[in-house]
Amino acid sequence: MNRNAFDLTGEVAVVVGGTGVLGGAFAAGLAEAGARVAVVGRDAARGLDRVREIEAQGGTAAFFKANALQREELDAVRTEVTALWGVPSVLLNAAGGNDPRVTVTDTQPVAGIDLAAWRENFDLNLIGGVLLPCQVFGPAMLEKRRGSIINVASVAAHLPLSRVVSYSASKAAVLNLTQFLAREWASGKVRVNSITPGFFPAEQNRKLLFQEDGSPTPRARSILSHTPMGRFGEARELVGAVIFLASERASSFVTGTDLRVDGGFLSQTI
Repeated sequence: MNRNAFDLTGEVAVVVGGTGVLGGAFAAGLAEAGARVAVVGRDAARGLDRVREIEAQGGTAAFFKANALQREELDAVRTEVTALWGVPSVLLNAAGGNDPRVTVTDTQPVAGIDLAAWRENFDLNLIGGVLLPCQVFGPAMLEKRRGSIINVASVAAHLPLSRVVSYSASKAAVLNLTQFLAREWASGKVRVNSITPGFFPAEQNRKLLFQEDGSPTPRARSILSHTPMGRFGEARELVGAVIFLASERASSFVTGTDLRVDGGFLSQTI
């Protein structure tokens, strides 16, 4: 059977953080491309809603409740997914966020940040966001000698954006770990890449971007003035990048790469 480079029929994809806005879009996009998708997250109601939406579009999906910071819960998901569909061939790590307790402001400089909150942010974005899922799902991919792992970075990983110092630092660590894993696992035929979204309105940043009446905040206006395309991204606009990196046919020689989907944000200078 001939398949195009972006056909994921027969693939098993795990989306950790699949209950979020972006993670949900990734899950739906992978399913639309033909993959069987495990939606992993803490919110069962949202996860089941996502599965129903995928199934309504003719896709195949199932929800698995787990906290990405709990190794035993991820181990259980791996066991259940493997029993249901076989060894996953795609792992998309979309769990993460920014804790407002580590947001730098005029009244809370870097020197005043609570270290416990800082560590929690790093745990969420680096440990639960990349390391633990890779430790849980990666070995079976290596044994099978086939797999694609996609991590979610941020424009804040490339530039130290104002206010979100802990988020920026933890996402920079995501990029570094992605490259390290890509180097270590290349001999096992497992590719490890990341995507860098620009600014996509979601739950974690909506209050930073929009006033209660829906108008842009001063920070949003600053972001848009720095984005050559002059607008925010839509979640669906990340899906093509994900499918490209997930597909062995489309990106078989791509590993250790960060694919930017940012409307030109990181290309803008003074």
